[in-house]
Amino acid sequence: MNQILELSPHQTRQYIDAETVFLELQRARREAAEVRGSMFWRTQSGTEYLIRESSGGGQKSLGSRGPETEQIYERFKARKEQAQSRLAALSDAAKNQQRLNKALRVGRVPGIVIKTLNALQAAGLQDHFMTIGTHSLYAYESACGVRFTPDAMATQDIDLLFDSRKRISFMSRMKKLDSSFIGALQKADPTFRVMPDQRQTAINDSGFEVDVIRRLVKDGDPHPFRMSSDENDLWAVQVEGGDKMLNSERFSQVVVAETGHMAVMNTMNPITFIALKKMMSMSAGRDPRKRLKDGLQAELVQQLVQTHMPQYVK
Repeated sequence: MNQILELSPHQTRQYIDAETVFLELQRARREAAEVRGSMFWRTQSGTEYLIRESSGGGQKSLGSRGPETEQIYERFKARKEQAQSRLAALSDAAKNQQRLNKALRVGRVPGIVIKTLNALQAAGLQDHFMTIGTHSLYAYESACGVRFTPDAMATQDIDLLFDSRKRISFMSRMKKLDSSFIGALQKADPTFRVMPDQRQTAINDSGFEVDVIRRLVKDGDPHPFRMSSDENDLWAVQVEGGDKMLNSERFSQVVVAETGHMAVMNTMNPITFIALKKMMSMSAGRDPRKRLKDGLQAELVQQLVQTHMPQYVK
């Protein structure tokens, strides 16, 4: 029985089109973020000054009115109008691509996974986490235009590996957001809550879990580590192999939900995935049922590398 199935030509073309639009939409959002807020003229003591107001309400004078500040003002206005127009057009295009994705059954990632990844993106936290485990398979199959056998995919949780090497910038971002990490996850699903007996796990009303893990303590990593100053927030739990995953080349890919919605998934490169899954499949202390699945996943990704990812073949 073939355990790796090719997408149809229609599905493949649609995925490529949808991916292009989605990545352009992300760029448009970044461009629009650069011109958030406003600029205006304010008269003080008989002199006009150019004022830059941030989206948070902070104001800064850019100098008195003159040829230079007038050019700054006009350039800002033009950039803002262009960015807003492009963002609106690409947002409409993305909605159309979502409908086509759903109609052609391009995606099959659980919707809550897409929502979670997009919530991290919206909070500016995407670079602090790596999706690991079974859900990494969605990134690999999306990159190659294939589907793995359902036996390899079924899971009701997602593992997010926190990059403790960036913990200072992460905590700075959390402080700026004025939010807990569970609060960020609740943007994806308001029913997420921290499990009282497993503080590294958030669970929603459908039973879907988000586990936050980290590498074994090294290089001055604080331990234990809570994801924000909120005493009710998630704690990251240590796992073997975390450092190897963090040090692997990052593999980023647009993935698609059954609903047609899209997100970027950051995971480890497939060679690291294969090595870790093989190691786990031979671990005597691991649940025998999980060991079988680990072995199957390693085998399938190895096959995919050989047939579709020549850049990883040594």
